[in-house]
Amino acid sequence: MGDKREWVVWNGSIGILDMAALGRIERGSAWLAEPYDVVGPFSLDQLETTGRVVFQACLVMSRVRWQAEQVDLRREAQARRREYASRFALFNADKSDEGYRAVLDLPEKGPLSAGKINSAFRHLAKKAHPDAGGDHDSYIRLSEARDILLERAAVAT
Repeated sequence: MGDKREWVVWNGSIGILDMAALGRIERGSAWLAEPYDVVGPFSLDQLETTGRVVFQACLVMSRVRWQAEQVDLRREAQARRREYASRFALFNADKSDEGYRAVLDLPEKGPLSAGKINSAFRHLAKKAHPDAGGDHDSYIRLSEARDILLERAAVAT
């Protein structure tokens, strides 16, 4: 089992702050303990040297580093959440086919086949998926646009 010190886990995208111990440690790489055991592998040396590592949407940091940076981190996260909320509100305002087509970079007019919709989705999803370095919100928008357009295309036929 890993180090028993508790580290701060900050996910600013959803505003969650928690504490976690290190779990598995192998050859200089570490993972957090349950329930955060999906956070890893990250460099244990970097965490101990700098007091901070970034793992996807999470920051894992020492308590000292958190105390020094928390005001700025909270402000940055709040600004990002506000910006996302405004983008999402604009996206939701356009529930027309044209709005969904724009999300998938499809032509504004003309018939759409399921193959064309799925092909556009797959092309964009490769970059938008969180596991590929994209962000969750973009992937959700793409998925919603694909699902709605597929549903509407099926009704039209």
